[in-house]
Amino acid sequence: MFWLNVCAACVVLPITSAGCNPEQTATRDFGDEVSGKADVRKGVKPEADSEAAVIETNFGDIVIELYPNLAPKMVERFKTLAREGFYNGTTFHRIDSETGVVQGGDPNSKDADPSNDGMGGSSYPDLPAEFTDVLFERGVVGAARSRDINSANAQFYITLKRVPMWDGKYTVFGRVIRGMNDADIISTAPVRVGTENPADPIVIKRVTLQPRAKF
Repeated sequence: MFWLNVCAACVVLPITSAGCNPEQTATRDFGDEVSGKADVRKGVKPEADSEAAVIETNFGDIVIELYPNLAPKMVERFKTLAREGFYNGTTFHRIDSETGVVQGGDPNSKDADPSNDGMGGSSYPDLPAEFTDVLFERGVVGAARSRDINSANAQFYITLKRVPMWDGKYTVFGRVIRGMNDADIISTAPVRVGTENPADPIVIKRVTLQPRAKF
């Protein structure tokens, strides 16, 4: 899910983590323009999965409850990748303090080149849109995608405040139930000049699945 732009030249285009570059449309970030259409399921109330995801970072742990009744394919993908250790060693590679979002889960973020962050995914196929009318409020976890609405794969983001412009445009698949203060701290980390890349790596040590009842 893609990114709000940071410069007047790409007001409606996805931006890359390295700056404003409308040609890099494969970047999985937030943007206003989309290609493709998808139905928005209405009136579905989130129902928590029996397992919650614990994201261990060097800023603390963030616990997410997952909603398979909203986005069964994305929840299954997230859980599969967590079990495989896919997220271990990746980073929260993007901080958009203005919009209020932190994004992570890109395997490209494991290397020393921040210019490719935001463009990676897993070896599994991209997923179809699973849009609902669940609002993007503080703590919601969404699936990142490119301009193509059917391109969610592995990356995810956490909203730090209400973002109404994303309602019905991105797949909601979870919500933070513990550790939002840590997400807030991450969002205030300094970034590299002219980018939304943290100046120092915000490492996801690992993602594990634990019984939701523990939390």
